[in-house]
This record gives sequence, C-alpha cells and structure tokens, in this order.
Amino acid sequence: MIEGILWAVFAGITLGLYALPEKFTKEFEFENTWGLMFAINMFLVPLVAGLLLINGFWEVLAAMPMDIVLKMGIASVLWGIGVMMWGRAINYIGLSLGFSIFIGTVILVGSMLPFIVDGLPSSDILTTILVGIGIVLLGIFANGQAGMLRQRDEGNSPQGKGSMVTGIIIAVTGGLLATGFSYANAVGRPTIHAASVAAGNPEWVTAVGVMFVIYVAGGLFVVPYFIVNLTTKKLWGNFRTPFMANNLLMTGSMAILNFTASASFAYAAYLLGQAGNTVGYAIFNTISVAVAIVSGLLTKEWANASSKARLALFAGLGCMIIGVLIIAFGNNLAA
Repeated sequence: MIEGILWAVFAGITLGLYALPEKFTKEFEFENTWGLMFAINMFLVPLVAGLLLINGFWEVLAAMPMDIVLKMGIASVLWGIGVMMWGRAINYIGLSLGFSIFIGTVILVGSMLPFIVDGLPSSDILTTILVGIGIVLLGIFANGQAGMLRQRDEGNSPQGKGSMVTGIIIAVTGGLLATGFSYANAVGRPTIHAASVAAGNPEWVTAVGVMFVIYVAGGLFVVPYFIVNLTTKKLWGNFRTPFMANNLLMTGSMAILNFTASASFAYAAYLLGQAGNTVGYAIFNTISVAVAIVSGLLTKEWANASSKARLALFAGLGCMIIGVLIIAFGNNLAA
C-alpha cells in the first residue's frame, strides 16, 4: 500500500513538472513546441523504453487479443486528443490553472472509469471514494473561479492568446477525453502483464508495455494533427532557429517526464490493488496539480493576481488534496 502511494506521488511530481520546460523554448510557436514534444513523447520514447526494458518486447505485444487492442486503441486515441487540448489550454490560461482544471476533470471522471472494468467495491468503500471525488469537484470549481478572478485583475487574458472562458472549456473537454487513459490501462494491463511475466520480465516492466500501446495509439491522431497545422500555418521554418538545440532539449525533457509519469502511475495502480486504478489515479493527478501550481507561482503567472484570486486557487487545491486523502482512506478500507 505505502509503496504504491509513493510511486503515485513520484508519478504526480514528474507529471506536474513535464510542461514547465515549454516556458524556456525560444522562437517556437505552440505547434512547433508541442508537435515536436508529442513526436518524441508518443513514438520515440515508448519505443526506446520498450526495446531496452522488455524482454521479448514484440512477442509480448503480439500476445494481446484483438478485442483488447481495439479497446485500448480507441480509448488511447481519445486520450491523445485530450492531451493535445491540454497543451492548448496551458497556452490560454497558464500552467497552474491549466493543470488544475484539466487534471481536476480527469480525476473526477477517470477515477470512476476503472469500476466499469474491475467492478464496484463494497458500498462503504464506494461511498467513501465518491465523497472524496465530490470534494475534488469543489476544488475544480474553485480553481475555475480563481482563473476568472485573475483575468479580471489583469484586465485581459493572462497569456494574451484568447479568453479565459475558452481556455477553461478546452481544459475541461480535454480532461473528459483524456480519461481514456485510465480505461485503456485498466483494460490492457492484465493481458500485457501475463505475457510480460511469462517472458521472464519483472512485474514493474508491465507498465512500460502498457504505456507503449497507449502512447503509440494516441500519437496516431496527435502527431498528424500537428503536421497538418505546421504545414497550413507555414511554421516548419521555425525549426531552423539557432535555438534548436535548446528547444530540442526542452521538448525532449517534456517527453521523458511525461512518459515516466504515466509508466510510474501504471505501476502504482498495480501495487495499490483492486481499487488501484481509481485511488492511484486520483493521487497521481492531484500531486501533479500541486506541483504545477507551485511552478506557475514561481514563474510569475499569478504576479498580478489579487489576494482573492490566489485564495480561490489555494482553496481549490486544498479541496483536491483533502478529496484525494479521503479517496486513499477508502482504498485502505479494502486492504
């Protein structure tokens, strides 16, 4: 139990930090930064990790039944679309609020999806988890209010790239779609785990195999989307910038942090047992919000916001943390 929670916390920290390097790219538009990041993140990193860490990598993948592949594939494509929208939301409303709204939505919906696959726990455990998720929902509303207050304080969009309302809508929609990740992990893990262990791999390696399928399937939509946008907006020339080495380092760091976070969560969910996909998901995502909010504060995103806006932001984060603690307690009842 403790080991699983620690892995979920580690996963949350790495996810909370993954978008931070975007702030340090130079002479790149949104499409350049995120297009390059997703190409590395969804194809290169999973392939290298799978080949290096999984014994009998291709045989493990070939052992998956077609119905499992289809379920994981469809859910993963939806997740990929959601993550792409997340990147756009961060550009509209900033790192701290973008994480809060997106991840809050992910926690609210994604924590419940595994019950569809794994079945419902006993009534007392389910009630406790639902109370925790409800408190997380209050945190989402508080964070949205914080964003609206900040926009009023600053007199315009904090990023100068569109309205706060548009950014919040994008973040919520992306969060709903991104819950496909939780479903894909719950559906695919048992089959991949059996094949991986049969090939002589340690149990933690299963997470790498699951993430390979999810990331590659998600990339089948996301990467072509950015290729089309780079072409129509004539942004390919931006890759000839003298800052290309720095930008490649930043986007590569984003990709590695993101994949590491997801694989670590998958392992945490396994360690946490029957309700691991629910509890681990909530802990993982809430920690990432906390880290992102701190990062946003340190990078001056809220420098011009009023104390009232900051109070709403911290209240939202507090609700999310309390909600996750209640969810964790509910999972402990099943231990």
